Amino acid sequence: MRQQREKIWRTVGFNLLASLATALAVYPVVLLLYRSLVLASKDILRGNLEAASVLGSAIAKRDSHTGEHNYRVTIYAIYLAETIGVPSTEMRSLIIGALLHDVGKIGIADTILLKPGPLDDREFAEMREHVRLGLEIVADSHWLKMACEIIGSHHEKFDGSGYPQGLQAEEIPLAARIFAIVDVFDALTSRRPYKEAMPLSSAMEILKQGAGKHFDPELLGSFAGIASNTYDEISSKSEAELREMLSSLLPRFFLAPNSGTSE
Repeated sequence: MRQQREKIWRTVGFNLLASLATALAVYPVVLLLYRSLVLASKDILRGNLEAASVLGSAIAKRDSHTGEHNYRVTIYAIYLAETIGVPSTEMRSLIIGALLHDVGKIGIADTILLKPGPLDDREFAEMREHVRLGLEIVADSHWLKMACEIIGSHHEKFDGSGYPQGLQAEEIPLAARIFAIVDVFDALTSRRPYKEAMPLSSAMEILKQGAGKHFDPELLGSFAGIASNTYDEISSKSEAELREMLSSLLPRFFLAPNSGTSE
């Protein structure tokens, strides 16, 4: 019996040592494969982000001859969302949505999209179709579908007078309520071929007049607290500088350890 017990313990000990030796031998290989997988995932994610950014910029240039608007509104949206504590998972939807908010305009005729004067009722009805077209464009992409909240709702108004669904108040997704504020703010404070940039104070006064009508008054109050510093920081930057600035912000939401890059 003693001999059998010793034999059993020797066998168990040998198996334990063999298992440990195998684990030590395999661990560097597994670690290398894991690191390679993480790097590949990050490369794919960067490629997706760049594709969304380039597509959004291309649409913006077709509409306003500049991609700066897309970068600015995305940065404004990030700053406002951070101020109110939006979680990282929702931040990613906000960012992709801001970049692609007007992607549906690719399907709008130049005679309407680039018309220098006001649109008549028929033309405006066709222009409104860019929301539906945008949703159709991203519908088949699992990754880009996170942009749907902003694409589909960025023309809704807090009092229900917007389109396409006439949503009211918190029926409008948070990302779309955030974006509505920064989109109008940038339109007012930016120079366009048909107008000069409006002073910051005048733009903020117009936004305040829209509180409870066009805009979520609580979100607008939060934006008013950061508008001046944020405007001073980014309003004079070139398109290349804005693109670089946005690129430096994205990793904290998409590439950080807790950002869920595997989603």
